[in-house]
Amino acid sequence: MTYDLNGKRVWVAGHRGMVGGAVVRRLGDEPCEVITAGRDVVDLVSQQAVADWMAAEKPDAVVLCAARVGGIHANNSYPVDFLYDNLMIEANIIHAAHAVGVEKLLFLGSSCIYPKFAEQPITEDALLTGALEPTNEWYAIAKIAGIKLCQAYRKQYGVDFISAQPTNLYGPGDNYDLQSSHVLPALLRKFHEAKEAGAPSVELWGSGTPLREFLHVDDLADALVFLLKEYSDEIPLNVGSGVEVTIRELAETIAEVVGYEAELTFDATKPDGTPRKLMDSGRLHDLGWNDARSLKEGVAHAYAAYLETLQG
Repeated sequence: MTYDLNGKRVWVAGHRGMVGGAVVRRLGDEPCEVITAGRDVVDLVSQQAVADWMAAEKPDAVVLCAARVGGIHANNSYPVDFLYDNLMIEANIIHAAHAVGVEKLLFLGSSCIYPKFAEQPITEDALLTGALEPTNEWYAIAKIAGIKLCQAYRKQYGVDFISAQPTNLYGPGDNYDLQSSHVLPALLRKFHEAKEAGAPSVELWGSGTPLREFLHVDDLADALVFLLKEYSDEIPLNVGSGVEVTIRELAETIAEVVGYEAELTFDATKPDGTPRKLMDSGRLHDLGWNDARSLKEGVAHAYAAYLETLQG
């Protein structure tokens, strides 16, 4: 059931995002032609625009990374944007992919598709077994719909459309805005700025005890290309490192990489979130991919990429 990328035209939808950019870099090592199209070329929310563009380009394969993304505040403030835009983007691309005869499509989900109180580690079977986390349910519902749409096209038309959902990501192209970024890039920036200013301490939200799993975005891209070539089934596969650390341990690792020892202080007025969030990536590992780099190695790479953004 392997899919040969040799000579194929592969469209990476969402190539300007962190994940899409990583997939483009990774596909550069494959004997295929990578196709991209910015918003100035095709409006992914427009069904007609997507249909026309795909009819003209006729890609052999599609990696669907395009999505409207944002943090808790954005999700809470703009529920229509996160639900409607993401529904339209995925539905337009998946429908047009079938219409033009795309051979393989990989849809990128998210770990937020799982119930807020899913049993840990979270297996793929936990999908739709409980209530979602309210702060990002709009985005999660759209992603679930995308997964189900891929399953529906497989069932009705026998097409090779698959899905995968990553754990918490970091790396080149990340968001370092302290108001909207995730914990790892936020701490990278905080420790760097503390080092530059000679500040005695770095503040963390909450207690520092929650457990989280992190995956470098280039490792995700490698796993996605692996799945593109080796996987064909309706089950949406988890993609994670399988390693979890406390937020305090994450901060200590970042401090070591940045090279600055500062006192860690904790703002107890800020929420911890769920105590533990670890995905079970056993199905992916059993297929033969288990190449996630260590957290320290990944953070060092991410820090180097962050320093480049400051210089550029």
